[in-house]
Amino acid sequence: MIQAVYVHVPFCEQICHYCDFNKFYYQYQPVDEYLQCCDQEMKRVTSLYPPEEIRSIYVGGGTPTALKSTELDKLLSSIAHHFPKRASDIEYTVEINPGNVGVEELKQLKQRGVNRLSIGAQTFNEQLLKKIGRDHAPGDVERTIKAARKVGFNNISIDLMYALPGQTLEGFRDTLAEAFRLDVDHVSSYALKIEAKTVFYQRWKQGVLPLPSEETEAEMFQVLIEEMEKNGYSQYEISNFAKRGYESVHNLTYWNNEGYYGVGAGAHSYMGGVRRENLGPLPKYMTSIKEGELPIREEHHVSKREMMEEEMFMGLRKKAGVSKSMFREKYDIELRKVFADALDYLTEKGFIKETDEAVSLTEEGIYFGNDVFEQFLLGEE
Repeated sequence: MIQAVYVHVPFCEQICHYCDFNKFYYQYQPVDEYLQCCDQEMKRVTSLYPPEEIRSIYVGGGTPTALKSTELDKLLSSIAHHFPKRASDIEYTVEINPGNVGVEELKQLKQRGVNRLSIGAQTFNEQLLKKIGRDHAPGDVERTIKAARKVGFNNISIDLMYALPGQTLEGFRDTLAEAFRLDVDHVSSYALKIEAKTVFYQRWKQGVLPLPSEETEAEMFQVLIEEMEKNGYSQYEISNFAKRGYESVHNLTYWNNEGYYGVGAGAHSYMGGVRRENLGPLPKYMTSIKEGELPIREEHHVSKREMMEEEMFMGLRKKAGVSKSMFREKYDIELRKVFADALDYLTEKGFIKETDEAVSLTEEGIYFGNDVFEQFLLGEE
């Protein structure tokens, strides 16, 4: 059953120094041609995998709002046409960049059924914003949120980063305080990771990227958890926090190991037990579409063993953990029968807790997530 849709808009007006997502400068790109190809991909993929009632749509990037109003409307029209059957409580998210979205654009999104915004704030420190290559000012986030509330958006998420070059613990506390003042509904917060093919990677290799120590990064994560709880946000996943009722349906699709459509250059999908990655370069993606194909760069048929491993990797990221009854329903076997050794070892280490209903991370285990997940690799079949 596939109830979630991700659509990738790979265009940006500014390339951030940390970003390794598939993206291109908006200027001089064949945007209209790309949107036509996305429409054709939706048509083909839904003919192969007819959609159920869609519970979540997420338009990400890149920067979807880098598109002109007419271009964005064309994309949203394609989504509406190919995925018309929607749950009454559907979550429909579009990523927006603070500072380049006005009231008219927000009204356009609302009229097209979008009911959730994800805003890339990252930090409220002006110097840090410049260091990481962002093109907005701290005040742009507040102005964007106020405009969105006025238009009628009552589900707003912001992204925050920590362990940024030159960032201090107190500086991160200040950013959190500003986020709480803005009273958003959801916060995603991740530590900076140095990825290949980014500006930061090149600086890191040259030894000119002043990053906080691992100890400071761990302290920032601890402060994040503590301050979120104090301010009424539940840590429902390792890096995600929400007021009650505002947990992201789309994110939970991934962590529940459920299927989803992935449309656009470089997009990933999980359909019919097969994980696919689309071609990333625009010419290759569009040529594949024009030749009547699906634009697949790579696909992997996931075995039952791998599905069970992934169930643990992703499910344990959630505060609720992995449901034993759901595991049994999906894989027709008891969770403990598959992972007894890992469960016993991690319980003894104090990293997980096991009840009759579920397996989940302990408060200490949250800090050692990758070490925990590694224990659930089953080895070769």
